[in-house]
Amino acid sequence: MEYRSTRGVHPRAMTRPQHRSLVVMFPGTGAQHARMAAGLHGREPVFTEAVDAVLDLLGPEGGAARADWLSDAPTEPMDADTRAAPLLFAVDYAMGRLIESWGIRVSAYLGHSMGEFAAAALAGVFRLEDAVRLLWERVRLQRTTPAGGMLAVAAAERELTGYLGDGVVVGAVNAPRHTVLSGPEGPLRAVADALAADGRTYRRLPSRTPYHSPALAPLVPATRGLLATMPLRAPRTPLFSAYTTLPLRAAEAVSPAFWAVQPTAPVLFWPTLERVLGERDRLLVEAGPMQSLTVLARGHPAVRAGRSAVVPTLPPRALGPEADLRSVRAARQEVLARSGALEAVRP
Repeated sequence: MEYRSTRGVHPRAMTRPQHRSLVVMFPGTGAQHARMAAGLHGREPVFTEAVDAVLDLLGPEGGAARADWLSDAPTEPMDADTRAAPLLFAVDYAMGRLIESWGIRVSAYLGHSMGEFAAAALAGVFRLEDAVRLLWERVRLQRTTPAGGMLAVAAAERELTGYLGDGVVVGAVNAPRHTVLSGPEGPLRAVADALAADGRTYRRLPSRTPYHSPALAPLVPATRGLLATMPLRAPRTPLFSAYTTLPLRAAEAVSPAFWAVQPTAPVLFWPTLERVLGERDRLLVEAGPMQSLTVLARGHPAVRAGRSAVVPTLPPRALGPEADLRSVRAARQEVLARSGALEAVRP
């Protein structure tokens, strides 16, 4: 029996499927953009139900976020915490549910920052209502911390030590030459000026909060207390943590301290991806907007060599409702084909 992928293959090319284990990846803060996945709302029932379940738990705040998400003229910008946090979580979570509905067993989850939190809810570590409660408490507390942000720099972590200090730290290691710096607004602007003067390539991420830096230390004790009231559980599906680079252990999953410190801890996405792809051949599917993790994963030797593969589910930017639908449906076909679930029929 022969099979054929639906993307990037000549219509008459026939190949046998590589039965790679499916790993679903979830992007974090910085991946959000206006009307991300909005074209699926009301048209993909599983997605719609999951997004609405998240936003309904937030009451009027969730309703306002949904209205801005679906509007061409939102009242709040997408990089505001009251929009970015709940909507990115909702889209990540809903895309995860949609992929699950395709009937292929998920072998593991891998999330980046907020994406790990969404993955934990899908894996059963958090009840959805508790995850949303914790998310909104963090949003509330972030309003009391100094303004700041993050810079994505085209450089290795070791090259940036001279730019660190005054609250600016490495917030994420995304690839061998893709490092995120995070910190308070004033010092971060000074770092941006220094990077520009030195001819380094960087961009400001769409966030007003210095995630994964000491600036968010005040969130830790308050959220640890809240987490202590929640019934945390070991994941029912393996979850690779981008904070430890390892599969989440049961003791970590049920530890309030483990989850409470995440806003201040660096995201080690690339070392974690190396572990995921080093274990076996994988089919990576990005469940979220922007295709940022897809771009990173395509640079990994295992993907470049064809041993593993990566499939985005959403367009890289807002291209309209029909583009959202086309992208998701093409991704479904490709995932099913690559997993051997679809038999190609020769024309």
